[in-house]
Amino acid sequence: MAERAHALSTIDGYSGYGAEQGEKKLRAAIAATYYSDLGIEETDIFVSDGAKCDISRLQILFGSNVKIAVQDPSYPVYVDSSVIMDQTDLYQQDVQKYGNIEYMTCSPENGFFPDLSSVPRTDIIFFCSPNNPTGTASSRDQLTQLVKFAKDNGSIIFYDCAYAMYISDDSPKSIFEIPGAKEVAMETASFSKYAGFTGVRLGWTVVPKELLFSDGHSVAKDFNRIVCTSFNGASTISQAGGLGCLSPEGLEAMQDVVGFYKENTKIILDTFTSLGFNVYGAKNAPYVWVHFPGRNSWDVFAEILEKAHVVTTPGIGFGPSGEGFVRVSAFGHRETIIEAARRLKQLYK
Repeated sequence: MAERAHALSTIDGYSGYGAEQGEKKLRAAIAATYYSDLGIEETDIFVSDGAKCDISRLQILFGSNVKIAVQDPSYPVYVDSSVIMDQTDLYQQDVQKYGNIEYMTCSPENGFFPDLSSVPRTDIIFFCSPNNPTGTASSRDQLTQLVKFAKDNGSIIFYDCAYAMYISDDSPKSIFEIPGAKEVAMETASFSKYAGFTGVRLGWTVVPKELLFSDGHSVAKDFNRIVCTSFNGASTISQAGGLGCLSPEGLEAMQDVVGFYKENTKIILDTFTSLGFNVYGAKNAPYVWVHFPGRNSWDVFAEILEKAHVVTTPGIGFGPSGEGFVRVSAFGHRETIIEAARRLKQLYK
């Protein structure tokens, strides 16, 4: 990244606007690294300034006349971007839901995978695995059910795999590991959680050529039009960093980063388990989902903040099924995690 930044100050190294879809070398490296056996080509990949930004661009693609389904709980951007796009009805305070959205309950009782037989047809299904906030990863059988459900209903799956590198069991790291997924799904990912690119901003979205609207028109062609209209492409400096991450040395470094945060996660998991709490996630994601049965999640958040001076996230912020839970993140320095664990043990001993 430093070399690319310096090159921009030279006549030979200066570059103007790049390809909105991303530099060819980076698109090829992403395809080779993460999709080599899955039939995804570099032309299916759109490099971006992060998954959150691509979610908003894809909402422009979908428009306002669609109905979405989301895991409940899930990353709030799916719902909030739908509200901004006027896809929803008014907020219903009594059930803490927006109208015209299908909230697919994901709880300990159903293994954090929705009962698809009870979900009505929607145009778009937002699905994140490993899930933020619960930290749970869907199995191959579960994702096979999801793909079949989308095919049967003529739905498009928007699959968020931002935490795929944290998977340590045989759960799929990409929706495209599931046969037939290229016909019903698109996928977004990011360097933020692997390489610490939260401020650098770099990610990608895969839109397979096989994915078509009901009228037979290419989804990728429409998304390409939106990208070229509303986006000038990810920073060339950031893209140089992405190429570095996908080199042998970079991949090893990213695995080290993931391993470090997984160790942090285990410290948090062991802390709450030792205190007698029911905890979920942790194995395949840098999040621990802690259950405080019968309690308001904002009250738990405030209690931990005010008495232990530790910041968590109230579960209700991720959807109504998050009530009674808090999300605890492993992203932090080791000494900070150890100190937080000590304070939590003191608070709940």
